[in-house]
Amino acid sequence: MYVNMADPGAHLDPVAAASMISQYRQNNGLGAVSVDPDLMALAEAQSSIMAEKNKLDHDVRAPLAKRLASAGYPATAAVENVSAGYHTLAEAFSGWRDSPPHKANMLKSGVTKLGIAASYAPNTKYKVFWTLILASTDRA
Repeated sequence: MYVNMADPGAHLDPVAAASMISQYRQNNGLGAVSVDPDLMALAEAQSSIMAEKNKLDHDVRAPLAKRLASAGYPATAAVENVSAGYHTLAEAFSGWRDSPPHKANMLKSGVTKLGIAASYAPNTKYKVFWTLILASTDRA
């Protein structure tokens, strides 16, 4: 949770992220979420393109629904938080929790899976670009 993602070679722990977000959801009467490899890949692609373009934007490549459909991901519900400038998971989580639209996404009813990524871009204003995708599917 406190690994500095602006350190070259730093790795985000998606299980720790899922645990943190699940605890937050459970404290608000909602179900837990688990790491989904397909959502991890989608989150990584989003964070990477934002870092590459030095642009914080949900639609830098395409809107979430289009990205999910292009990947063949069978989402029945999906929300996304993006942010930049936070160096640790704890900071990113706090920023999302303190922003009403991002908080609403983390507390979206019915989502069961997540993908999360942080991409480091040393020659940019923000240095670290974050993506969190929460979704539910028809599959188990």
